Amino acid sequence: MTRITRILVPTDFSDTADAALDYAFGLAERFGASIQLLHVLDDPLVFEGMSAEAYIAEAPALRTAMLEDARQRLRHRAVPRDGGVPVETEVLFGHGARTIAEYAAERDVDLIVMGTHGRTGFAHLMVGSVAERLVRIAPCPVLTVKHPHAKSHRSELVYDVEHLPA
Repeated sequence: MTRITRILVPTDFSDTADAALDYAFGLAERFGASIQLLHVLDDPLVFEGMSAEAYIAEAPALRTAMLEDARQRLRHRAVPRDGGVPVETEVLFGHGARTIAEYAAERDVDLIVMGTHGRTGFAHLMVGSVAERLVRIAPCPVLTVKHPHAKSHRSELVYDVEHLPA
């Protein structure tokens, strides 16, 4: 049986990710593990449609601001709790699930604990799920945590086929 000594918690700073972090702290206390808290910043060139020229001109200032904001938000979440669980923080530029999986492999992570929004239907189709992709490619087990107060999602598009106009 593999001993759990390193738990990775990727965060997008949502309430759902915070719930996963709380869960990870409980596991870390129980198993005597450490937590690695990770935030992946998406590449603005790909996700904001900037031209290469604009990206090169603005990237240093933009990246510095994004990086500092993310580091500050991680520090706020990494405050030691009663159990004395050691927490390391890291901010990386990359692409969601792939970057998280690579980070986990490089650091011999034993378990990934990640929040999931539980999107379904059209929202899931359009936004996708980092957690779902990560489960497929992770080098270790992935435990997904849904926020305890999350409402169950219903399909966004429901048609009463019998009453559609011909």
